[in-house]
Amino acid sequence: MASDSKQVTFGTPDGISEGDWFKGHDELHAHGLHRFLGRGISGTAKTGADSIVLSGGYIDDRDDGDEIIYTGEGGRDRDSGHMIADQSLTDEGNAALVVSQGLGYPVRVIEGLEIKGKTRRRATGGYRYRGLYQVADHWMTNGQEGFRICRFQLLKLAPDEVAKPQSVDPTAGEVTDLEEEARRYVAHNRLARDSKVARKLKALHNNTCQICGLRLVISPTGEAYAEAAHIQPLGKPHFGQDRLQNALCLCPNCHTRFERGALHLTDDFKVIDSLTGKFVSELRRIKSHNIGVEFIQKHRERWQDRST
Repeated sequence: MASDSKQVTFGTPDGISEGDWFKGHDELHAHGLHRFLGRGISGTAKTGADSIVLSGGYIDDRDDGDEIIYTGEGGRDRDSGHMIADQSLTDEGNAALVVSQGLGYPVRVIEGLEIKGKTRRRATGGYRYRGLYQVADHWMTNGQEGFRICRFQLLKLAPDEVAKPQSVDPTAGEVTDLEEEARRYVAHNRLARDSKVARKLKALHNNTCQICGLRLVISPTGEAYAEAAHIQPLGKPHFGQDRLQNALCLCPNCHTRFERGALHLTDDFKVIDSLTGKFVSELRRIKSHNIGVEFIQKHRERWQDRST
């Protein structure tokens, strides 16, 4: 029932394609799709969740293809198949999904086929790999069997789409010790992944988006989340520089749109919707953050032939 020695990895394993079929959990494990044998959620509060299995075990689950409302683990009697206790975010798998939501880790979704059995339900038709999803939200609610359940909203990622960190504030206002630990882990890892330039940039702007003005608060203490977006991307083949003049402080939504060329800047710092050509806003600027026009021009050049 526990995990084995396989190292946690996020994303689709090499050699695996969406729609691939597997006979059982042993094959899923062998191909690196699902590390935790016998459990629906693979992950812990320290690693995040890298995969889940849809097995028809909870009547509150909802699967609409590109959107899944997934019931967390715990509270169910394995013999009868019925709920006998409340679920909690103190369960490792549920906390793992909170971490993946907060850090923006993609989650592999595996679907059990031909689910049969009145109590211990089994996928008699094997398992199909459904691809990568983003944990978009989580909350606590009353389930159909009268017990409290953890629910998670998972949204399908397009083939070239990257999962983004989301707020981890519980909408129902219920906070557990393990969820607080998960939040601290999220905050620590966000900080560790930032360069000195990114940390300085976000401090200068108080974690407020320079495009839309959103300050995304993610904790009751007022901690906010923003992302450092390099205007001219770093590394090959773009060779941008990791410096303040080549960076913007953005919310996850504006970062994604800017990174994919759906938004661009003019030389006089106007934000333009690249898909419609319409003016969006004036870029929010401060005197202590000088932005290099040469980097803005490189960004526009990169996307100037965009047709879709």
